Amino acid sequence: MLAYIASRAALADACQLIDTFGDDASFEAALRAEKARDRGNVVNFCHWRQIERVIVTLASNEPVGTVH
Repeated sequence: MLAYIASRAALADACQLIDTFGDDASFEAALRAEKARDRGNVVNFCHWRQIERVIVTLASNEPVGTVH
């Protein structure tokens, strides 16, 4: 899976969660997405789901996508 990063702010959010929550960063992003969904905020739901996927990608030691 290749993570899409929509903006520099999205990457900054992912890095901030990693710095704050360490190994639990993706769980925190998922929790934030769930809260946004419960409030009916589709934009924030999609943002935090994207951040969750970015965190998983950043935490992986495996190459993702084409390796040159």
